[in-house]
Amino acid sequence: MAALDAGADDYVTKPFSMDELMARLRAAVRRTEEASLLPGTTVVETPDFTLDLLAKKAVRNGRDVRLTPTEWHLLEILVTNPGRLVTQKHLLREVWGISRSNETNYLRVYMAQLRRKLETDPSHPRYLITESGMGYRFEG
Repeated sequence: MAALDAGADDYVTKPFSMDELMARLRAAVRRTEEASLLPGTTVVETPDFTLDLLAKKAVRNGRDVRLTPTEWHLLEILVTNPGRLVTQKHLLREVWGISRSNETNYLRVYMAQLRRKLETDPSHPRYLITESGMGYRFEG
């Protein structure tokens, strides 16, 4: 209890499982990511597409773009951290969990799908930028 009074957000008592610890860490990361949005920001607009984060709706060229739950999860993480590098490991753990944290091919496949759906020229992305060997960045 003293730790919480001293400013900690959470704590785990012994014995604890690694799964519980990792779930609490993911929750803490989500809380900080959600806080990174400017207050009242629910819509992300670019010259080529618009994302309504509350309605989970993407529009490109006046038409709705259908995104899978996994695509949305990846996209939300990136757009709520504009201009910041989001590491491969962070995206994999957040979206697929600890057991898939080294499966970088998952990211390549889903990022290619997002680019095909949102970018004007998917082979030369303007918004969903790859930082080779490190992660991805959203440039709005």
